[in-house]
Amino acid sequence: MAECTHDCSTCGESCGERTQPQSFLKDHNSAARVGKVFGVVSGKGGVGKSMVTSQLAVIMQRRGNKVGILDADVTGPSIPKAFGAHERAMGDERGMIPVETSTGIQLMSVNLLLDNETDPVLWRGPVIGGVVTQFWTDVLWDVDYLFVDMPPGTGDVALSIFQSLPLDGVIIVASPQELVSMVVEKAVKMAEMMNIPIVGVAENMSYLLCPDCGKEIPLFGAGKTQAAADAHHIPLLARMPLDPALAHLADEGKIEEFQGDWLANVADLLEKFKREI
Repeated sequence: MAECTHDCSTCGESCGERTQPQSFLKDHNSAARVGKVFGVVSGKGGVGKSMVTSQLAVIMQRRGNKVGILDADVTGPSIPKAFGAHERAMGDERGMIPVETSTGIQLMSVNLLLDNETDPVLWRGPVIGGVVTQFWTDVLWDVDYLFVDMPPGTGDVALSIFQSLPLDGVIIVASPQELVSMVVEKAVKMAEMMNIPIVGVAENMSYLLCPDCGKEIPLFGAGKTQAAADAHHIPLLARMPLDPALAHLADEGKIEEFQGDWLANVADLLEKFKREI
């Protein structure tokens, strides 16, 4: 047997190190403090992961928690804009310092590192995965809750996050369209394969509230999310409307001013989760 180089990709031996399950989890920065870590995921893009992530962070911060958002959607980062954060993230000898919003929510995103926040990120998957891992290992987080705004789908970057970050659970975001069952199933199966607990499902764009009579108008038809959640024995935690005022706040970088309790049940569950642990 040749001398081991610890590079299994070039080795044909069946040693214990190769055959035994290995953990790829990374430790956070030794100078950081991180409580619970929750990923916000979906099986496809465009369903509102960043909106759900932002609102959850704001709600948990309003309840007296210290909160951070790790923006793992490197090629489509929208978290900084929603919070009106445009300054560059800095660092010192200990690591990278997250940018704080007006209410104290800690952010780290590739947009906070670029010279021009509108520049495209033309990186391949392994490089993006490495950057996201550094947002965990190198950043000086000081939070009770860290929300990870995941990239859409189930590709290699999402896989790197599931393997590298010690996620306590994931919240799946879906929309009411017919294909929601397939989208939810993809996210559920990936979480189950990686042994990550599923907190539940949040349905975004469920309805438009009529400004005159207050009636709920299902623009995309009757939501299919409840049936998809039931099929996988996970709870439907929230139904969020299409709200022009909310969209305006996000566009203006003032998401911390939003009013609405659509995700209160999710926040209650996360707090309960924390107490039980």
